[in-house]
Amino acid sequence: MRAWRAAATLAFALAAGTAQAGALRYCDTPTELTHEQRDRLFRFAEVVRSELQGSGQRVALVSRAGIDLSRFGERYSHAGLTLQGSAMAPWSVRQLYYACEEKRPRLFDQGLTAFLLGMGGSDGGYVSLVFLPEEAATALERTALDDRAALSLLAGEYSANAHAWAQRYLNCNQWVAELMGMAWGGTPAGADARAQAQGWLRGAGYAPHEFRVGFAPMMWLTAVVPWLHHADHPPEDLAGAVYRVSMPSSIEAFVHARWPQARRVEFCQAGTRVVTRQGWTPIAAGCTAEPGDRVLALD
Repeated sequence: MRAWRAAATLAFALAAGTAQAGALRYCDTPTELTHEQRDRLFRFAEVVRSELQGSGQRVALVSRAGIDLSRFGERYSHAGLTLQGSAMAPWSVRQLYYACEEKRPRLFDQGLTAFLLGMGGSDGGYVSLVFLPEEAATALERTALDDRAALSLLAGEYSANAHAWAQRYLNCNQWVAELMGMAWGGTPAGADARAQAQGWLRGAGYAPHEFRVGFAPMMWLTAVVPWLHHADHPPEDLAGAVYRVSMPSSIEAFVHARWPQARRVEFCQAGTRVVTRQGWTPIAAGCTAEPGDRVLALD
């Protein structure tokens, strides 16, 4: 029974996490925040923005905890790139999202505060920033701001559980991973842009996250969920009840392994309390501060 519940949770959590932005995060009307909750969110966003502005950098990997995947050991569900030089507004987030009415993936630039509206809880959540060394950051910023390059990786239909080494489907985190492959591998935009970016990622040691469902028949629950697919997953993975999917954690792990000097900052908000931590050790569940963390009150 536990395996059935776990598999169902993963299937529908991935389905709910269709990587949509702000009010587009789900294909349903989003939960309305109270005036007090919205005010706290705006102030929390200013804490994150202040870190970006004071970083001396022009680009950062940003991840938010939008869907509760804690049962599977995952905190973050959605990643994008926050860019100081965005044409929309400084530090807007460039990301992939699923356009519900069109039923296809789209590229979307969104203000930082609106991006944080996608956090899972009405009283707060978790956000992570990763700052790269100069050479890596420069290449990533250049590629992310190049519309032709960014759009060339949009090939494929949307699937929340898109297999990391296939090109039939795509999701938000896979787009970020492939953009990094294009930026750092120097792979070209074009009809085979995704295959070439994936080829570089494989050679560089990128490893997608493995979701182990634990009960193979439950994999087919996804047949009733329009944002989940099996066609791109190898038969041996389906038989073993495994999804190999790009997630913020796998992207961060790749960056940290390739550039140990990369800097990570994590933020959490719990009601009126904000905790900020420098470093690669995650903040504990419950937004619990430890020595060395910075704690602010939003009141």
